[in-house]
Amino acid sequence: MLRRGDETESHVVDDAQLIARSREVPEVFAELYDRHAARLFRYVARRLGDQAAEDVIAETFLAAFRRRDRYDLSRPDARPWLYGIAVKVIGKHRRSELRMLRALARIGADAAGDGEAERSDERMAAAAIRCELAAALAQLRPENRDVLLLVAWAELSYEEISQALEIPIGTVRSRLARARRQIREALADAD
Repeated sequence: MLRRGDETESHVVDDAQLIARSREVPEVFAELYDRHAARLFRYVARRLGDQAAEDVIAETFLAAFRRRDRYDLSRPDARPWLYGIAVKVIGKHRRSELRMLRALARIGADAAGDGEAERSDERMAAAAIRCELAAALAQLRPENRDVLLLVAWAELSYEEISQALEIPIGTVRSRLARARRQIREALADAD
């Protein structure tokens, strides 16, 4: 439920309506954080670890709040916009991401796993390939890694990635194809 002055609205509004309303009532922007921060945090934590993810999420939402007047209100879902900002902030933390991937390549542990209990045989199979996958991800060009991880971890569509990174869909496809090819080649010996 959103409050604006004395009037109360009980219907659900999309992200664009929320952002538009936050231009007049800045406190309303907190609802956008509530809707998207947890999922964004999981994505960033997988790339940088929990501690850095907290900083990145804070920077992402601060930047989003400051840029909310420029948000394209014809887009009802703000996720691509928020992921785009997060990817730019992650770019400032590239060395942290590479350190994280190299550490994963050495030890094979997923520092930001889902927390769901896995069966031991599934864990063993995943651990066997996790090291090689992390090493392969570390070898990707940053722009290719961004596209691949937005598909794999953020579960964004090509169109959403195009919006997030402000690149044509054809560029999304070619970067993803290159990233997938490099990962396949790096993992060619893995079962």
